[in-house]
Amino acid sequence: MSRVCSIFSQLLQLFPRLEFQQSVSKHRAERHARGFPCWGQFVAMLFCQLAQAHSLREICGGLAASEGKLVHLGLHGAPPRSTLAYANEHRPWELYQTLFYQLGERCRTEASDRKRKFRFKNKLLSLDASLIKLSLSLYDWASYTRQKGAVKLHLVLDHDGYLPTFAVLTTGKRHEIQVARGMQFGPGTILVFDKGYADYSWWKQLTQEGVFFVTRLRDDARLEIVNRREVKPGSGVLRDDEIVLCGSRNPGAGLCLRRIEFRPEAGADTLVFVTNHTRLAAATIAAIYKDRWEIELFFKSVKQLLKVKTFVGTSENAVLTQIWTALIAMLLLRWLKLRSSYGWSLSNLLALLRQQLLVYRDLWTWLNQPFQGPPPLAAVQLPLDLTTGS
Repeated sequence: MSRVCSIFSQLLQLFPRLEFQQSVSKHRAERHARGFPCWGQFVAMLFCQLAQAHSLREICGGLAASEGKLVHLGLHGAPPRSTLAYANEHRPWELYQTLFYQLGERCRTEASDRKRKFRFKNKLLSLDASLIKLSLSLYDWASYTRQKGAVKLHLVLDHDGYLPTFAVLTTGKRHEIQVARGMQFGPGTILVFDKGYADYSWWKQLTQEGVFFVTRLRDDARLEIVNRREVKPGSGVLRDDEIVLCGSRNPGAGLCLRRIEFRPEAGADTLVFVTNHTRLAAATIAAIYKDRWEIELFFKSVKQLLKVKTFVGTSENAVLTQIWTALIAMLLLRWLKLRSSYGWSLSNLLALLRQQLLVYRDLWTWLNQPFQGPPPLAAVQLPLDLTTGS
């Protein structure tokens, strides 16, 4: 039987050490290493997320309890709590942002070969933001309101495999549209977002760049109907109108769009969508917006399954380091779920992975057949030495 290292060690192989050290040099992250390399900090913080450790004591104690297996992780020993705390406070969090994008590039290569949900060939992306609430008394640098603190996670989700392609962390006061204006999307991309991004000048900019979008229309929007399209009976589409935004003070005045009224089932609320895509069927536009719910599920999974509600440090650098590590862990979980032939849920996958993290088993065999035990060791017959009579 071929020998393998621990499952945690096999997961860490997705981060090549040479590439990791190049990123460390780029950010000058080991200027004050003092014998504790960035790789040790990364392994400890990823262990915090995957093993569900609640404190520095649990991180360091959990690694120290597996002292004989740490060599497979590239560690000489478990770090002291004070050393890990100092590293989280002073080493640049940008290193973990770089690792997130490097891992995401590898995972999206795998996801691109999967079967697409929609027939059109356009890249489909979701854009949204979510608050991570903090206690203002402990995290005074994250002031959001007079009594609360918060960090805001802005995310772009690729619907091919539902993997994140872009993420940025800002203070809670930073509005979503301010971050969205700085993003670049390729021509032909279909971008779906909610009412929080109702900025008509940005819509006009996207249209000029050849980017399509699907969103909800605000109730106070001023518009003029110029044409009414035919609606297929029984499709749930009530109206499909061609409109033009109007208003002397409207920065998007003159922009031609489609306004679609959709009722998914009898008795349900009527939903109103707006898009600059003129060729897709109205029912497809409604299905695209419904699929936007996947980015909400992503935020829910990060907050419920990973450590982004309680933190092992109070400085801004320590908090951002832990959140970026959580995003790396979520990317790992979604990629494992994508590659597995077993019907995992993310919560079940993380729960069982935590138990098997330092077990010596083949990762992909366990991932596809989690409840099948490893093959038994074959009995070995010792040779008989006749010269000694033994």
